[in-house]
Amino acid sequence: MSGVLRTQLGEAARRPSRLLLTGMAVLVASFVVYATVLAQQITRASMLDGLSDTPKAAALVVTGKEEVGLTAAQLSLIEMVPGVTAAAARADAGGELAGRGLNLTADPGSGPLARVEVSKGRYPSKVGEVAVTPKTADRMGLAIGTTFRMATSHDDQGNPGKPRTLTVVGLVKAQDDYGQQAYAPQPAISALSGEDSFYQVELAVAPGQEAQVRSAVEAIAGPGGKVRSGADVRLDEVRSKADDVDDLFAVVAMFVAIALVAAGLVAASTFRIVFAQRTRQLALLRAVGAGRGSLVGALIAEGALTGLITGVTGVLAALGLGHLVPVIARATGTNLASPGFPVLPALGVVALAVVGTVLAVLTPAISASKVSPLEALRTASMSPGRTGIGWPRAAIGVLLAGGAGLLAAYVILNLPKPDQENYDPQTMLLVVVASGGLAFLALMALGPVLVRPLLAAAGWPLRRFGPLGRLAVGGVGGAPRRAAAVSVVVALGVTLIAGSLVGASSVQALMERELASSAPADFEVTAADTPLDAKLADQVRARTEVTHVVPYRKVTGVTVAGSQAKLEANDLAMDTVPGIAKLDVKQGSWHDLKPGQAVVSAFTVDVGGLKAGDRTTVTSGKRSIEVTVAAVLPDSAPLGSGLVLTPQDLTRLGAPAGYSGLLADASGSGDAGRNAADAALRQAVNGPGVGVTVLADQRDEIESALGTLLLIAIGLVGLTVIIAVVGVGTTTALSVVERVRESGLLRALGLSRFGLRAMLTTESGLYGVLGAVLGLLLGVPYAWLAVSALGQRAPLQLPGFRLLAVFAVLVLLTALAGVLPARRAAKVSPVVALATE
Repeated sequence: MSGVLRTQLGEAARRPSRLLLTGMAVLVASFVVYATVLAQQITRASMLDGLSDTPKAAALVVTGKEEVGLTAAQLSLIEMVPGVTAAAARADAGGELAGRGLNLTADPGSGPLARVEVSKGRYPSKVGEVAVTPKTADRMGLAIGTTFRMATSHDDQGNPGKPRTLTVVGLVKAQDDYGQQAYAPQPAISALSGEDSFYQVELAVAPGQEAQVRSAVEAIAGPGGKVRSGADVRLDEVRSKADDVDDLFAVVAMFVAIALVAAGLVAASTFRIVFAQRTRQLALLRAVGAGRGSLVGALIAEGALTGLITGVTGVLAALGLGHLVPVIARATGTNLASPGFPVLPALGVVALAVVGTVLAVLTPAISASKVSPLEALRTASMSPGRTGIGWPRAAIGVLLAGGAGLLAAYVILNLPKPDQENYDPQTMLLVVVASGGLAFLALMALGPVLVRPLLAAAGWPLRRFGPLGRLAVGGVGGAPRRAAAVSVVVALGVTLIAGSLVGASSVQALMERELASSAPADFEVTAADTPLDAKLADQVRARTEVTHVVPYRKVTGVTVAGSQAKLEANDLAMDTVPGIAKLDVKQGSWHDLKPGQAVVSAFTVDVGGLKAGDRTTVTSGKRSIEVTVAAVLPDSAPLGSGLVLTPQDLTRLGAPAGYSGLLADASGSGDAGRNAADAALRQAVNGPGVGVTVLADQRDEIESALGTLLLIAIGLVGLTVIIAVVGVGTTTALSVVERVRESGLLRALGLSRFGLRAMLTTESGLYGVLGAVLGLLLGVPYAWLAVSALGQRAPLQLPGFRLLAVFAVLVLLTALAGVLPARRAAKVSPVVALATE
């Protein structure tokens, strides 16, 4: 055993480049895992200060009795306590400006306890002056120098107080900018609110005086009051928000685990190729007396050494990058904390690399140990590879595929019916994941068999390009097990990306459908008590900043088909609202609605037992009309109503002549166009009880969230793709070493260096083609199945352009992975190549 081990380790020491090449996927995986650890450290260290609202200088935080707070008299006593160097009382006041809420918050504006910083102008110095955030200034038209009147709410019922005249004197930077924030010193806020109580007082304390100050302040706060250290308050604030950071990295860890599986598959394939290249050496060892057990042990030890070296290299590379990123960020004005050197995670990553490599090398080592001693008599450096998979592997693959099919059939047969109760989507999603896992295992088992027909189809156009195409296809087809092993890893990445794209497209279509009902326009103008005057719609239409102005009326308490459910009906002209064009329909058509027809929601259908084409009675109080169901919607009708009628029919139900509200879109694009339209609407409808709601903000938030989630998902799945591309490059590089004589013979027969490079690069691209096709065939159906299992009636979408882009990028990346090995092969002289065994 020791002699065989020394021989194998000596071989690895003589060729360290091959050792690193063999473990390249493990190196990348180690880098990714430790880089993720460092990213978490940087994120936590950099964000935790920003996650706390309480200033660092606050040594103590005082709160009064619940629902009472601290009084101005208590604040005065606290400020006189020896050792207190600064005190900041926190109080809020709220009011309404042009139908939109404005929050006023007490802050000193400067000093160690300030939460805001003046960026332009100055901070308020007297009652009647305020500073606002930049977004508030843009959205509410509160530039520096603007004077406005606002009524604050100060009693328990929120009744408006005396209108106050306020002047904006500055812009401030705040931790969060929601577009509705103003700041002023505490006396000014107390004067506006009419209250002398504070929900919190923060104290800066002289060094060494904290205990004495705390004792004195506790006595002033009295029963029910609390005095806590600033550190404890900040820690609680951080913990409540840092959980989101940890949850995010928990999701990242799941994708990293998938990347580790991919790395293991690539490593196993690479070891199989390397051991096949050393068949003569292994056979010679067997011929001189080495047993299979000692050979397996030596090969596993070589794998462990590979894992150790590549694991350490990956950790050191990640550590270097982790410390370089904050330096670069600080140079560009972004303050990022240093990640330090997490020793235990580093040791864990190295151990994981060793264990993972040993597991990856186990099967190839056992297979290589079965080599016959007679193989030592061969003159070629490569023994012919197996092309079949054997009946045991085929049987396992068929059983796995059958299990995947049965689980998928179970999900399909148990998909939720419309409005089904007690449906558990989590269980169904777990079954979908289990089915997908079995399908992928079946793909691994049956890969060499599946590769042949796919290669025949993919290689058909290449063969038309002449000898180079035929040679490339033959090079991949000559080793189907190797092609399958590499393509399966590529397929794993493509499956996850395709699933993410299809799932996101389907969910986005669902959101657009729902938003077409709840937020069909950029703005909605509504009146609290009295209807809007008909002239108001004309005034709004006259404004060039807005377009698509559509008024509507509503009637509440409507019943359908004798049911007891109280519904709401409106007469919105759906064809004139562009945003409703994306509204889905289950039955019939909502276009060109005529008197005597109705568009009904899914809930209305359920309570009335209706379907498209049915005649039904709609009742409001003592009035009733007969209508025909023209269309059935999958969810609610526009504006959250139960049904949509024509204006004539709604009038017959007793609707008043005045409008309940109106919808409008911004004429201009972007934030500038929206802000101009917002200001124009508020100016046009300025009156008591009339408000303007920016529905476009809701759409933007949802679309932004979906876009961010998709980018994060694709970025995380990209880890698997990177490892797959590394596997393609490694396989091509080892294939070049293995086929030196073949390359030399082709050069001797007249193939140019460019031709050889083109042939090997095309082979690498073919691995991407095979993997991408397998991934799409697996990813798209399972994505559709997962979307259906959610039970949200999301429409199944096929983002063809995005999927084609993924296909093209994967093929390009895998082709590029073969460029360097191809260049190296082309540089070898034909004479030297033919002399190589």
